Amino acid sequence: MLTKDYSQITPEIENLAKIAIANNQIDPDLYSKYDVKRGLRDINGKGVLAGLTEISEIRQNKIVDGQVIPCDGQLFYRGINIENIIDGFINDGRFGFEEIVYLLLFAQLPNKNQLDEFNNLLCHYRQLPSNFVRDVIMKAPSNDMMNMLSRSVLTLFSYDSKANDTSIPNVMRQCIELIALFPVLSVYGYQAYNFYRENQSLVIHHPYKNSSTAENILHLLRPDSHFSPLEAKVLDMALVLHAEHGGGNNSSFTTHVVTSSGTDTYSAISAALASLKGPKHGGANIKVMQMFEDMKANVNNWQSESEVSDYLYKLVDKQAFDRSGLIYGMGHAVYSISDPRAKIFRRFVQKLSEEKHMQEEFALYLKVEELAPKVIADRKKIYKGVSANVDFFSGFAYKMLGLPLELYTPLFAIARIAGWSAHRLEELINQNKIIRPAYKAVCTETSYIKMSDRK
Repeated sequence: MLTKDYSQITPEIENLAKIAIANNQIDPDLYSKYDVKRGLRDINGKGVLAGLTEISEIRQNKIVDGQVIPCDGQLFYRGINIENIIDGFINDGRFGFEEIVYLLLFAQLPNKNQLDEFNNLLCHYRQLPSNFVRDVIMKAPSNDMMNMLSRSVLTLFSYDSKANDTSIPNVMRQCIELIALFPVLSVYGYQAYNFYRENQSLVIHHPYKNSSTAENILHLLRPDSHFSPLEAKVLDMALVLHAEHGGGNNSSFTTHVVTSSGTDTYSAISAALASLKGPKHGGANIKVMQMFEDMKANVNNWQSESEVSDYLYKLVDKQAFDRSGLIYGMGHAVYSISDPRAKIFRRFVQKLSEEKHMQEEFALYLKVEELAPKVIADRKKIYKGVSANVDFFSGFAYKMLGLPLELYTPLFAIARIAGWSAHRLEELINQNKIIRPAYKAVCTETSYIKMSDRK
């Protein structure tokens, strides 16, 4: 029996879409007239103040003689410079992500016993409910891992006898469980997709006990569970740098907004996942990878500054790749001179490129990082500096780690669930007011027209 293809866009739908577009255009001049900050950002890129947070801070300016001067970007987790945190666990020979999660959730660095106990708790919660893999993940595999992850999170609601309880202890328990389960859900979802949609072998490993999140991801993903110490350290560093980035980024702000309505944890985190899925947010590293693949196919000499520059000009002039006019991985909504996450991650990516014998490709990334700001400044009016962001290097790192493209954005989610959880708890603890900004109506009042008089 044939089923109707409801995904087909019929001429009727096309016509209705044209009507909707024609009748929903707002005069751009009205945004200036009423001083509306589009994207909740002013003309200089500064965000509209919508709340307070103690979870993290982004610094991109300093005050010199009363003047606001752009400076190298800095990122602070709970008031501690991320560079100092990283130096701490690297010097001790430890993985850092679990320590970062503890810091973000509890606003203090754990001592050894506290960190050991927290790692044991994460290990305990890495076990999915009985038959969840069979009944949820395996029965409806998806080619979109973010949608699969969101579906799994929403389904976990049904397995929780206190799903709607928004008391702080219960929300804490739910958040820690989701932090522990995100790697398992993401990799299992990919394995199901790889088996059913790509006709590959099905590999479902049980999570390791007493191992870091980064080690578990590589173990769960690889059939032989083998990985080098450097591979695990690079992946751990990616998780650390993506774990949190202020309350104003789209997915964290979504977490605050949805949490303020009083909804459950699973719905709030699913909403954050929907935000992160967007190519303007969490999907950027995929675009960087695809752009570089196109670049490598169209630039004969990767060492040639002129050839690379010519390709970058074609990107900006909408003559290459997806013709969007963007050089993906360059620029950030907040940072101008530099993104500290990119600066930190660059040196770890370089080490991995040496282990993988991919120094030539890494050199191409460095050349683009050097030339792109000059090309963008030459072609566009920009109100602040342009530099490489963390997405510029993360896709290349994931490629060297052999991670499938389908898991790039879920990896972002595996890290950022730490920040989302901290923001959800902060909203519940400090606010008792639903977030509801104003939208000014600018439509013209009109009279009702009877059916018989309509054209």
